[in-house]
Amino acid sequence: MALIQCHFFSEVLQLSTSMTVILPQATSGQVGLTGAAGPGLHPTLYLLHGMSDDDSIWLRRTSIERYVAPLGLAVVMPQVHRSFYTDMAEGGQYWTFISQELPHLARSFFPLSAERKDNFVAGLSMGGYGAFKLALSHPEQYAAAASLSGALNVAKTPPTREEMRRIFGSEDFSGTPNDLLWLLSEVERNSGPQPQLYQCCGTEDFLYADNQVFRQAASNTQLAYRYDEEPGSHEWGYWDAKIQDVLAWLPLRQAH
Repeated sequence: MALIQCHFFSEVLQLSTSMTVILPQATSGQVGLTGAAGPGLHPTLYLLHGMSDDDSIWLRRTSIERYVAPLGLAVVMPQVHRSFYTDMAEGGQYWTFISQELPHLARSFFPLSAERKDNFVAGLSMGGYGAFKLALSHPEQYAAAASLSGALNVAKTPPTREEMRRIFGSEDFSGTPNDLLWLLSEVERNSGPQPQLYQCCGTEDFLYADNQVFRQAASNTQLAYRYDEEPGSHEWGYWDAKIQDVLAWLPLRQAH
């Protein structure tokens, strides 16, 4: 694997930012690790961080580099600060950045596939919200999405914290493109492509009740949907284990 700390300028955000990128490499001589890389452009997982983290956190808290080595899968981990992957009411246009600018920039820098069948997104907590928001808003771009302990019911339980008002504004955003339940119903109603969805949450997680709301809504659709739960809380031991399940679930083409 090749590990790249990429610093670049975002025209959308009008600031310099960063992403951490893992690229496949076919290897046989490394002790304890065999890497794979398929021909042509690489399938890509956009892996999103939570609210208190940054683009380095998945690499620092899990063994994601080791887990993807035999899969021939590139991993792009962007930095979005505390934005909730949203064009903020008072702040940066992070939804436009993550949904439009970032994929184009990443593909201009690295040999990444633009084909829908090769593009996936996953995230934890705030990043779980972002992952489902991306896949449900742009099902023509992402074949599958996974949420680990995601903040999936934000629109139905509007936060009162000042920080959340600065992100989403003061108006109720139920039934808007920032509402995952609304996006879920829109994807099912439309005749276009539908992403596969994977959702998991520990039964001791403070977001468990919100996850049950999304679970019920998703279970009532015809989407290809998988839900896992088991004992666990909002912590990295749980996410390190579950990201391995996500990788096993992804519909990846075979790497050689």
